Amino acid sequence: MVREAWFGPIGGHLQLNDGSSDRGEAPRIRQDNFGEPPPPRLDRDPGADLVMALRFFSRLPTGSRPFEAPDLSRMAVALPFASIVIGIGPALLLLALSFVLPGYFAAALAVGAMLAVTGAMSDDALADAADGLVGGATPERRLEIMKDSRHGTYGVAALCLYIVLRIVALGSIAAINPFAAAAIWLATSILARSGSLWLSLELPNARSGGVSASAGRVGRTSFGIGLLFAAIVAFIAAAPFTSLVAVVLAFLVAGLIAWGWTAVCRRLVGGQTGDLIGALQALIEIGALTVLLAFA
Repeated sequence: MVREAWFGPIGGHLQLNDGSSDRGEAPRIRQDNFGEPPPPRLDRDPGADLVMALRFFSRLPTGSRPFEAPDLSRMAVALPFASIVIGIGPALLLLALSFVLPGYFAAALAVGAMLAVTGAMSDDALADAADGLVGGATPERRLEIMKDSRHGTYGVAALCLYIVLRIVALGSIAAINPFAAAAIWLATSILARSGSLWLSLELPNARSGGVSASAGRVGRTSFGIGLLFAAIVAFIAAAPFTSLVAVVLAFLVAGLIAWGWTAVCRRLVGGQTGDLIGALQALIEIGALTVLLAFA
């Protein structure tokens, strides 16, 4: 059997396509990316799942734990807590800067910090998705465009709009209450990152390669538990600075966006990719921010 080597997202150990590694570990059984994922293991290590999520969704240092191939089903439960770690720094920066700088300028610097922490993962995904879905005429051509690392007009426009909307929304709230801006941003980013995995649950992979395919599909139980944790944490963070009606509406809008985006992806490419999941994260974040801004 010929084995090809690849590396994890952030300088991990050499990983081989049969699941074994340069550490001499036994081959890891990968799930069928087009079928139902296996049920979650009861002996799973929450700490390892958290580190895996941080390595996959951020550029934060995670210590010397051995590299493990990404597994969305394992990461789903830990993702709300990983999102807290990812988002707390930029949120606190927004809070601190809002007391000494104009709200919009503070928001711009904080969004820049978030880009650095996440490696602009959802931003790049949204740009790729916009280029592919709008610029392609067939499913094959759309997938081909999304795989291209270069961004076209649709992608640049979507990326700029996403950044501007976040800055304006956060700056507007920060001008009224810096604490509310930080808490609401943290809440929406947690909800968006976990909610975006819905696409992996509902649709098969549109291609056999790529980030999404290598990470497998999320299991229904893992997704449900992770989304519940995300909703609880988001509610605790946002509710003190808005109303119950606003938070419930934000959750409903997030669900509608996920449902609509799933329908679009099914129709245009027949499945999901890492770019489409990341784009859904961006759309949910903006949708939830819009609702909470209206009630701030």
